[in-house]
Amino acid sequence: MPINPADSPIFGALYGTDEMREAFSDQALMRRMLEVEAALARVQADLGIIPLEAAEAIARAAKPDVLDPSALRESARMIGYPVQGVAKALAQAAGEEAARYVHWGATTQDIADTALVLQTRQGLYLIEHDLRALVRALARQAHEHRDTVMAGRTFLQQALPITFGYKCAVWLASFLDHLDRLKELRPRALKVQFAGAVGTLASLGERGRAVTLGLARALELAAPEAPWHVARDGVVETASFLGIVSGCLAKIAGDVILLSQTEVGEVSEPAEGGRGGSSTLPQKRNPLGSTYVVSAARGVQALLPLMFGALVQEHERATGAWQSEQLALPQIFVLTAGALSQAVALVEGLNVDAQRMRANLDATGGLILSEAVSMALAEKIGRQDAHHRVQQAAHKALRENRSFATVLGEDPIVQRHLDHAALARLLDPAHYIGEAKDVVDRVLVRAAKY
Repeated sequence: MPINPADSPIFGALYGTDEMREAFSDQALMRRMLEVEAALARVQADLGIIPLEAAEAIARAAKPDVLDPSALRESARMIGYPVQGVAKALAQAAGEEAARYVHWGATTQDIADTALVLQTRQGLYLIEHDLRALVRALARQAHEHRDTVMAGRTFLQQALPITFGYKCAVWLASFLDHLDRLKELRPRALKVQFAGAVGTLASLGERGRAVTLGLARALELAAPEAPWHVARDGVVETASFLGIVSGCLAKIAGDVILLSQTEVGEVSEPAEGGRGGSSTLPQKRNPLGSTYVVSAARGVQALLPLMFGALVQEHERATGAWQSEQLALPQIFVLTAGALSQAVALVEGLNVDAQRMRANLDATGGLILSEAVSMALAEKIGRQDAHHRVQQAAHKALRENRSFATVLGEDPIVQRHLDHAALARLLDPAHYIGEAKDVVDRVLVRAAKY
């Protein structure tokens, strides 16, 4: 039974996805190591460093079934990583003549890091796939609710009217930025690692760089100018990107949780038989998906310090820092994938109650439009005096539990400058949403490019 719920057959559906767990599984890592070893042999054969027959034998033998899990476990226990066990098993399977050319000129970290990059590439592909699905879902909600007026809130209190489409567009804009970030990230994060014991490739003489370039081409990775075995900024940037994504997902989920409170009731999660139900309270439908988005994001954020700590690596091979990445990066990918999966389902099926939004706008008796009245009155009597009069009227309406419009109408200065029709228009939330619809339109134009 896994210790981490994200890897659990019971809790895994809440905290991750099967596809991401597979991408970072032990089995996937071993396959990637074999892929790197086979590609290395082919490149070296093309360059005349090892015999072509040996490279072909190595490539044929580079299949997962040549690996013995117990031998790999022992290799990891004795050496700290299973790479040597992989190389040994591959050599045995390739045959006596080819065996001597397995892992030629490489060191453990070359194979391990390049395998990690191949896993990362698959992980980022899965993340991008779900990011695009989320962008589509948010764009649809923004479009459908471009004109759905609701209360905008600051410090958890009603502040000014907005539209729900505007709220979705603000969420959406961040994820459009994330897709841009991902495009920019890939060249820095997806680099081959082939540098030998200390990064100089001395064992290959003058042919080291040619092997590095060839291996990069074979694996469709970038070729770095310098080895990065102790320069982990690309790995940490990847983790940081996932941390930002998961944090933005938690922002959406947190808003949904607040908007679905009984006293607010403006949105609710998709209805699915029994989902979010209480074991004792039949009436409840808890915001389950949002809850686990927030939970997963907190898990990612808790793991990021471990990745940042691993930036400090001694000399040309780290003692503990490199190794500690294994404790954090796969889980960061899995938790982010889980949060994304929950968020996509949440946004796609989100129930929006426009009538409740309107009712909540009216709950303060027009007080949410106090700024609109103040600004209109300021044009007649000056900002300071207008602000004071409207503030006094607002406090009186609250204190006496009366309509804001009624109290305003009793002020002779307000009466003189704002007649009944003008006040009615100023106190209509739909007439005071500023650029809300324009924001939606601008973001949707950008989203259409994705």
